[in-house]
Amino acid sequence: MGILEKIGEIEREISRTQKNKATEYHLGLLKAKLAKYRAQLLEPSKSAGAKGEGFDVMKSGDARVALIGFPSVGKSTFLSLMTATASEAASYEFTTLTCIPGVIEYNGANIQLLDLPGIIEGASQGKGRGRQVIAVARTADVVIMMLDATKGDVQRCVFCS
Repeated sequence: MGILEKIGEIEREISRTQKNKATEYHLGLLKAKLAKYRAQLLEPSKSAGAKGEGFDVMKSGDARVALIGFPSVGKSTFLSLMTATASEAASYEFTTLTCIPGVIEYNGANIQLLDLPGIIEGASQGKGRGRQVIAVARTADVVIMMLDATKGDVQRCVFCS
């Protein structure tokens, strides 16, 4: 069972569990496991050739567009609206943990749209899955940087520096 399956199983268990004083401890343990698995998934593995979910996807179509940005700025929602791909979007950060591809057909051209996990400050130094996200973005023909309009200039200034 891979990390993504374990994360899904824990999320289902949390949703099935009633929330009251008697189940607080159990929910706390589940949330701790969930945080541990998400951290494992975000940090690159230390062992070479470790088995796990692939991050890069095979290039297809006439062009490749990468959606890159901070967590929870609407990349998954944009992908779901523009393509037939159902990319999970939730109210918490790091919903997208791997690269999710979708295809747009425009004037007879097939354009591959990639929903990448959110990047954080220090991504170029390997923080989070930053290096993997940047490596996939480098293979794209076009990179769309998505920002949250409600954050003002804060996110824009981080990208520019």
